[in-house]
Amino acid sequence: MSSTTAGILFLVSLVVALAAVHVPLGDYMYRVYSSTKDSRIEKGIYRIIGADPKAEQTWGAYARSVLAFSAMSILFLFAFQLLQNYLPLHLSDPATEVTPALAWNTAVSFVTNTNWQAYSGESTYGHLVQMAGLAVQNFVSAAVGMSVAVAVMRGFVRTRTGDLGNFWVDLVRGTLRILLPISVVAAIALVAGGAIQNFSLHSQVVDTVAGAQQTIPGGPVASQEAIKNLGTNGGGFFNVNAAHPFENPTTWTNWIIIFLLLVIAFSLPRTFGRMVGSTKQGLAIVAVQATLATISWAAILWTQLQHHGTVPTAVNAAMEGVEQRFGVADSAIFAAATTLTSTGSVNSFHDSYTSLGGMVLLLNMQLGEIAPGGVGSGLYGMLVLAVITVFVAGLMVGRTPEYLGKKITPREIKLAATYFLITPLIVLTGTALAMAMPGQRAGMLNSGPHGVSEVLYAFTSAGNNNGSAFAGITVNTEWYNTALGLAMAFGRFLPIILVLALAGSLAKQGHTPESVGTLPTHRPQFVGMVSGVTLILVALTFLPMLALGPLAEGLH
Repeated sequence: MSSTTAGILFLVSLVVALAAVHVPLGDYMYRVYSSTKDSRIEKGIYRIIGADPKAEQTWGAYARSVLAFSAMSILFLFAFQLLQNYLPLHLSDPATEVTPALAWNTAVSFVTNTNWQAYSGESTYGHLVQMAGLAVQNFVSAAVGMSVAVAVMRGFVRTRTGDLGNFWVDLVRGTLRILLPISVVAAIALVAGGAIQNFSLHSQVVDTVAGAQQTIPGGPVASQEAIKNLGTNGGGFFNVNAAHPFENPTTWTNWIIIFLLLVIAFSLPRTFGRMVGSTKQGLAIVAVQATLATISWAAILWTQLQHHGTVPTAVNAAMEGVEQRFGVADSAIFAAATTLTSTGSVNSFHDSYTSLGGMVLLLNMQLGEIAPGGVGSGLYGMLVLAVITVFVAGLMVGRTPEYLGKKITPREIKLAATYFLITPLIVLTGTALAMAMPGQRAGMLNSGPHGVSEVLYAFTSAGNNNGSAFAGITVNTEWYNTALGLAMAFGRFLPIILVLALAGSLAKQGHTPESVGTLPTHRPQFVGMVSGVTLILVALTFLPMLALGPLAEGLH
């Protein structure tokens, strides 16, 4: 069987599995966030944190709750890292010193659902920090994104009110009822596939068959691997991430990991359809996501496999940085999935991809990671683009645009446009500053267009809360730790504030009945329009920078 055929079959099996769980998981999440009943455990948590589960919040109160919870999480994780040597289960001789700059970067990274890593996990942090610090944030940062998405859904549903629900209820339910049970099942499956799960603090030195010696580290890997992918977090227990055989041992665990990356984000549109009372609207959103994802998967497979001959050799460009047990096709599908979602998990080195293949990965993130995007963040990003699309359509026919019975007034379009522009501003400003400073350019492994791609990828990954790395660039410096930390914080919380403000503005409106001039937003025409608007906006924004990096390298 050829690599192309194997890759297509691998991809088709993923699509079939995602389609099979789309309705049941989407309906289950709808019931979770619509239920009026709380479990005893949930009630206990509300009493401990002093939250009233029956109290509704305006968009401003909801946003302040998100910011307060995230700020406290950053402070806790920052201190946790600096104090790890005084805590149990720590590494006696860490290879990388946890400086305040690195602790800041890592704390912001995990709290913002980015999971960018400027360190080697197995030689920097002990098991307690990995479990009680990083893995906990893998759960709650994902739950924050899902909570914001649900609040935005309520903004389209509710009328004549400023209330969007209760952040603390949404946070607790998303964590306990959705993320935790699925992660437990996924962790067991990964352990069955060969991923390790232990508390060994000391690496074992063993003799190999060839007579050499190999150091084998241990740790609670499978449990972290499950939630890091399910919550579209990323960040590996080991430095080489999902390319390490202890994290991702076989082809079928590779399949499970990619499935986990996509399953919640591709099911949330069904939840949205149930929320707004029209499953056709949810199908339209998931159709846009599937269209953009299909284009990406086709492009990345083409760019990588066209260089892959019948006999893979070290000279072959597409095999560089690729694990033999996965091969080019499965690695390319993984790379596309991790950049289409806000996930920093990787099973191959993106820096070794062909120039055009690397450009596809950049574009996946620059789209705003909405195909399907991160858990929660992908959906509300897509809804912002839907709002922009109906506004453009309204201009074409000379009518006040409407979406799901809500008028898109100047206030709504200003919020939506600012939401879309904020991340490119962060990415391009950070890249320009790094390229303008000789000291930061010195950190690039490569010069010329590929070096530009490395810096652009770093800020694209940070600003879009992805977390994957192009490699080939030294980022564990005070400047990069600070700058990328700021990019992650602004790239996460400014869009959240804007989209919650948009939801609050929509919730205050009444319901506008459909008329002859209303644009149908559940038909293939609308799917094509949203896809086109998304691609055009990204092309206009990032094409000049891409021309200086991967395009220039590819045409060289």
